[in-house]
Amino acid sequence: MKCVIIINSELEMGLIANAAAVLGISLSREIDEILGEDIKDADGRVHKGITRLPIPILQMTGEALREKYDSVLESADEEIKVIAFNDVAQKSLAYEDYREKLSKKRADSIKYLGICLCGPKKKINRLTGNLKMLR
Repeated sequence: MKCVIIINSELEMGLIANAAAVLGISLSREIDEILGEDIKDADGRVHKGITRLPIPILQMTGEALREKYDSVLESADEEIKVIAFNDVAQKSLAYEDYREKLSKKRADSIKYLGICLCGPKKKINRLTGNLKMLR
């Protein structure tokens, strides 16, 4: 299994960090086995479990990100999980507000700040192998 987060490279640093955090949290809901167990250090302090998988943060322009998201959805590949973080969510102060606003937006008017793809390594590599790391 492989997971990647792809961020809109045109965003400011704060929005980049926010998008990556939101997508990472959402990913942990989708894949139960992604989080490791808590670990004690030599002094007996507990360190909460972190991800078992490396999650590269890649970059694309906003338009390319929309195209990638649309193509993954259109492929309807059940082995690939896709999570999106969009401008409607980022601007909403409460989840109920997000739900209401998003339900009224047409797909072509939504701007994506980032997406997370997770699935078989070969499939994810095929979808993202040519993308650059976010720097």
